Amino acid sequence: MSIDQGRHSLGVDFGTSNTVAVARWPDGRARPILVDGSPLLPSAVYAEPSGLVLVGRDAVHSARRDPARFEPNPKRRIDDGLVLLGERELPVVDLIAGVLVRVAEEWHRAVGPVRPHVTLTCPATWGATRRGLLAEAAARAGLEGARLVAEPVAAATYFAEVLGRDVPIGSVVVVHDFGAGTFDASVVARTAEGFEVLAVDGRDDIGGLDVDAALVEHLGVLCAERDAEVWKRLTEPATLEDRRAQRQLWDDVRIAKERLSRTQSADVMVPLLDLELHVTREELEKLARPVLDQTVRVTHDLLRWADLPEGRLAGVFLVGGASRIPLVATLLHRELGEAPVVIEQPELVVAEGSILAGAALLASEPAAPGPTSELRLVSRPDAAAPVPAAAADPAPAPVVSEDDVETVRTTRDELTGALPPAVDPWPDATQQWQRDPEATMAVSPAAVHPVSPVPRPVSPPLDMAHPRGATVRWEQPPVRRRGGRVLRGVQILLSVVLLVTAPVVALLVAYSISAEVPFDASMSSLIEDLRRLTG
Repeated sequence: MSIDQGRHSLGVDFGTSNTVAVARWPDGRARPILVDGSPLLPSAVYAEPSGLVLVGRDAVHSARRDPARFEPNPKRRIDDGLVLLGERELPVVDLIAGVLVRVAEEWHRAVGPVRPHVTLTCPATWGATRRGLLAEAAARAGLEGARLVAEPVAAATYFAEVLGRDVPIGSVVVVHDFGAGTFDASVVARTAEGFEVLAVDGRDDIGGLDVDAALVEHLGVLCAERDAEVWKRLTEPATLEDRRAQRQLWDDVRIAKERLSRTQSADVMVPLLDLELHVTREELEKLARPVLDQTVRVTHDLLRWADLPEGRLAGVFLVGGASRIPLVATLLHRELGEAPVVIEQPELVVAEGSILAGAALLASEPAAPGPTSELRLVSRPDAAAPVPAAAADPAPAPVVSEDDVETVRTTRDELTGALPPAVDPWPDATQQWQRDPEATMAVSPAAVHPVSPVPRPVSPPLDMAHPRGATVRWEQPPVRRRGGRVLRGVQILLSVVLLVTAPVVALLVAYSISAEVPFDASMSSLIEDLRRLTG
């Protein structure tokens, strides 16, 4: 652990829906910072007409007065710069800083006037722009000098240090982070210094909120049969009263979803209709299955891409509030053959793990050297990829933000333009990534050098369709022979002679010393005995 044992520490996980803070005392005690009696502080903000900005549960309660002044997920707006709340545009950095100010206030209320060693967490794929904005927000909130730690690194550290799971150096932990608004799967390796992210993939557009949306849609089918006009008011609110009712409906649906993780049934009260609907866990799992299948597929593909050697997987760890859904662990167990580990409060994992993590990202500069600086999403299309000349109807280039460009650093093959794997998981192994001469990407024949006719053994034969059509293979370089067969035979013969003569000589020396006779006399006696036995 790199933590200074003589200082107080504060780990903060600024999440999409909730922010969690964990305090750690110099003697090693750690507990979450409670805000309004709960370890979960909603990351929501509400702009009062007077100019005051409310955060947390105060913002959630005030949202029913005027939902247009409410932003429930400022983390999702981090690239927007400004957010319109009511009639005012507020900088995103001020919204994030407002949430962190509440964390700082609760820290001083719980611990006292102590300046802590602060760590903040962020997704492993965030670039310098987003990291810098988060660090600036922390500074504005009075948390200067905060250290930024990658979320999967913090989760893997918690898995090893707090849960006490065996993670030997060289093994990896798969972190399945299913939050409210995003999903990330990461392969994190244990090193002598701590943990390093080898590969990460995920989706920015799926999370627990999508499960809520599926449940709302399911209820809409039942409600529309009773009164289609009233349901339209809930889905397309035109008045302040309708917006309040819509917010109440979504809150009740979220609470019912959380209850169904613990019980087999729950009730949802539909406003405006004064209708109480009964929902079962079986119905929820059926509605959530398309979203959960996507997360399992991403995790499986990431593991297949990483191509881990046998025995390197130390465990699969579920973090994020949405991972509480029991079906998540069931589907992962079926697909990966490894029982995932999930704790009672998965939201606390990243915040506490960040305090103990030894590997940190830089706050306002490019990522630190090593695998973390070269991360890219495996499934992300690359904006710089060349368009094949043979393509008759090329697809439009994907929109990549400036932060994505600096986050996703790739190095193309100088001949084919093909991308190597995002991060080489085992840079010291004999099995290295090499260009595939049978690449399916269309390239100019003049740009390709002649390929040696000697076939190279492929081990393992993993062919993965590249996002741009190239085929990526892991090929093992040819093994050099140590010598000819004659030399090998001589080596074996000498080994056999040495194995036979060494014990005999040792026996003769021991006999001559114990019997106090010359060594040549001992040898003569042995030869005479052998003749007598064979004669």
